[in-house]
Amino acid sequence: MELVRPASGDRPALYRTAALGTRAEVMVTDPGALVAAVRILHRELDRIDRIASRFRADSEISRLHGAGGRPVRVSPELLQAIRLAMRMAEATDGALDPTVGAALCRLGYDRDFSAIAAGVPGRLPPARAVPGWRSIEVDPGRGTVRVPEGTLVDLGATAKALAADRVAEAAGTTLGCGVLVSLGGDVAVAGAPPPGGFPIGLGDVCTATGTAEAVTIRSGGLATSGIGARRWKLGSEVVHHIIDPASGLPATVTWRTVSVAAATCVEANAAATAAMVKGPDALAWLSSLRLPARLVGTDGAARYVAGWPEDGRPGAEMEVSA
Repeated sequence: MELVRPASGDRPALYRTAALGTRAEVMVTDPGALVAAVRILHRELDRIDRIASRFRADSEISRLHGAGGRPVRVSPELLQAIRLAMRMAEATDGALDPTVGAALCRLGYDRDFSAIAAGVPGRLPPARAVPGWRSIEVDPGRGTVRVPEGTLVDLGATAKALAADRVAEAAGTTLGCGVLVSLGGDVAVAGAPPPGGFPIGLGDVCTATGTAEAVTIRSGGLATSGIGARRWKLGSEVVHHIIDPASGLPATVTWRTVSVAAATCVEANAAATAAMVKGPDALAWLSSLRLPARLVGTDGAARYVAGWPEDGRPGAEMEVSA
């Protein structure tokens, strides 16, 4: 996604940086609150990287992976992130599964994406179902987590969205203004929005300079999942990062992108990623959950469900209620 500023009136202040292998942005309706909002943003970005990055040897989740299948006492923050990922797995019928880490490594995605973007040697591995989210054992009372030896937890589909929700909530509460946070296109909104809401442009990748459509949101979250940004060549095969848990391989591509609005950014991102995995069944699934969504097929045609506005034009501002 690309944030677009309101066409008229007071313009919210915007800060943009690179973080977590993507683009991070915070926008506030009170320009005087921007410096404080930026501090909150960086504090949360550092926190989520320290606990959830599978590319850092010193992260909490790497310590969990190195425990040889033994229970590990973890911080309340990692415990929350893992329990949330498990809840999203259950809510998506297992289409979104946090135990896809080893499957991603088999595809070459075992380091920061910038290091593999140009391609990696190898060949497509045989299909193999991932261990499954139910194999993770959590003891909230003791604050411990156990994963089977060899299982790698990847929180990429939920941790970034959780960080966006946390930044928006903290900034909106402490600063008393409207706040929008975007982490690689995972958007969370809190506080009083500007007149007409926060406008968000929709594109195939979060760094797109042009947008095909735009919507406005006043609260909650909006997320887009797609294959435009994180795809690479494994030997001669083009692969991407959205894994089908049933095969442990990149999901069959039905949709180029899926955008979903929900009550939180976590819920929006989980639904959007699960829709990519569900393929043709995503339309009925999202409709049954009454989640406003825009799905763009490989043919470039957009489909809309559950009240997502269908008369989008580049730069138009349309309301989506989460």
